[in-house]
Amino acid sequence: MMEDGKPLFQQIAEQIEGSIIDGSLPEEGQVPSTNELAAFHRINPATAAKGVNQLVVDGVLYKRRGIGMFVSTGARTQLLERRREEFANQYIAPLLAEARKLGMDPEQIKKMIDVWGDES
Repeated sequence: MMEDGKPLFQQIAEQIEGSIIDGSLPEEGQVPSTNELAAFHRINPATAAKGVNQLVVDGVLYKRRGIGMFVSTGARTQLLERRREEFANQYIAPLLAEARKLGMDPEQIKKMIDVWGDES
């Protein structure tokens, strides 16, 4: 997993976020320890901790002293909302800008999406 040019700590955070979104890490579920993450990914525990701590700052995870890190209630909804906004900015806005250049109206775009959606 550790490969795409992003800082390792960010990749760790995104992996945990992905597990929360897909349900494999449920809300109030315990997250693997930084040592477990570090061993699994063969990285420094401080790097794993930086990724986990970023999720604590973001309110996605919280710490139970002496027990470990857990997924916050509402974390999945929070992450879905943020990822949907990122999706819109990264994909929908450029799509609409290009469609305008081509003189396409929203109905034409919806029809194209319907056709492509049926093919999947």
